[in-house]
Amino acid sequence: MRPKNPLPAVYPFAYQSRPRSGNEVNGLGKSEKRLATPVFHSTGRGGGRQPLDWAALDTLFNVLSSPGCFWQVLRSLWQRRLYAGPVASDRVPVDDPVAMATRIKAKAKQLGAGVVGVTTMVDDALYESYQRPPYEYVVSMGTPMDRREMEYVPQPRAALEVMRTYRRNSRIAIDLAAHIRSLGWRAQAYADGEDLIQIPLALSAGLGQLGKHGSVISKDHGSNFRLAAVLTDLPLAVDAPVDIGVDDLCTSCRRCTLDCPPGAILDDRQMVRGVEKWYVDFDKCVPYFAMTEGCGICIEVCPWSEPGRGAVLSETLLAKRREGSDVTQ
Repeated sequence: MRPKNPLPAVYPFAYQSRPRSGNEVNGLGKSEKRLATPVFHSTGRGGGRQPLDWAALDTLFNVLSSPGCFWQVLRSLWQRRLYAGPVASDRVPVDDPVAMATRIKAKAKQLGAGVVGVTTMVDDALYESYQRPPYEYVVSMGTPMDRREMEYVPQPRAALEVMRTYRRNSRIAIDLAAHIRSLGWRAQAYADGEDLIQIPLALSAGLGQLGKHGSVISKDHGSNFRLAAVLTDLPLAVDAPVDIGVDDLCTSCRRCTLDCPPGAILDDRQMVRGVEKWYVDFDKCVPYFAMTEGCGICIEVCPWSEPGRGAVLSETLLAKRREGSDVTQ
């Protein structure tokens, strides 16, 4: 798909005193390994208390939200009170973590999740100076958005669907955590992305691979979904990261690069906090993101996000890779 009349990257706002570069905060070009630092969208509930460099733009983003989006945000905030809760006194024993993981994934999908995986906590999901959650296992989930609504990115209609999905996502995580607690095991929902970085968890749990546009690409939904997680000490068999051929396409595809109004998407991997990976220019992306209530152009123009196309793309790309490998052997 192509975006419908996206706004140009010309802004009706400006900083009186421009903040420190978000790319610098994120560690772009730095070879030293370290945890991420909050820069935009953070409550500090995870234990971090440092002020955000881009706090003013974060506030403006909230102020510019349409009434519909603002209402969805309020409903999501109200749901947060249910992220944790009492644990049943009778504990269901777990003799087979594989069977239990299958059961929990089925429950998550029954509740509305589109893709589910299990991992253990990974350091890359933690912010610097935040407290490490006291759980061993992570159920990472992705809830798909309505593609018909998302065809309107970056207009308010699509922004509303994004916020509706975040709220649904939160509800799914809350209900799954409550289900696990009913089995006698601790569990807590993490659905706002402010205390944990969801993408590393999703990658580790095998939901998909990181795309050039900086979002997770899954075989079934492309990037047309939103992430949440449930942390628990319920023993679960963990999944492994997957290779569906994303890099094979992203290396040569320029669809998101060409359609990004502020030109924030880079064609080459970058060194970020000691890891070479796909990276989106924060300083170019976030002002446009704020002005358009969340943008989303890059994830919707992505070929992987076309309904029913991901599985075929993956099979084709992996087959070509195998053929090339056979030729060189």
